[in-house]
Amino acid sequence: MKLSEKTLQQEYRYRGKIVNLRVDQALLENGATALREVVEHPGGVCVGALTEKNELLFVRQFRYPYGEVVTELPAGKLERGEDPLEAGKRELLEETGVIGKDYQFLGDLYPSPGYCDEIIRLYFCRVDTIGQSRPDEGEFLEAERIPLEQAVQLVLENKLPDAKTQTIILKIDALLRAGKLSYQSKIES
Repeated sequence: MKLSEKTLQQEYRYRGKIVNLRVDQALLENGATALREVVEHPGGVCVGALTEKNELLFVRQFRYPYGEVVTELPAGKLERGEDPLEAGKRELLEETGVIGKDYQFLGDLYPSPGYCDEIIRLYFCRVDTIGQSRPDEGEFLEAERIPLEQAVQLVLENKLPDAKTQTIILKIDALLRAGKLSYQSKIES
């Protein structure tokens, strides 16, 4: 068993500002064919910024697809060709007014691998400087701080349903407890 599929044909059904939708015909390893609906996405970043008091910085904003306010860590879409670390720094500053230091890469997250090629790059940083947030036009949000221990509990109680936020909170907590998350940068000096 090779666990692979070969693309035979691609047809774009929609091209948008953020996503494209295509329908592919794929050849399966048993010789059969199948249709695959694929959402193309440029990817994103998410940053877990920790204060000296072990508080994480969050933003609350209305998320139209769910019709509700969602509490999540600062995050955003990558611009085509943009360096993920620089995008993370930009999003953290825009959404919270914070400049981070000692950035460390925590890994990649595939939020919906069954139909979407989006990859979210996950980062940790320490809060260095706090200023004024500068949200993008059309972006309305509120920043707040939540102690890491409380954030972990909120994840376990399913009160923070955002996947990227859950992943970073639990990774930061586990890595700090294991002594594997250093205070010195692995990415920048």
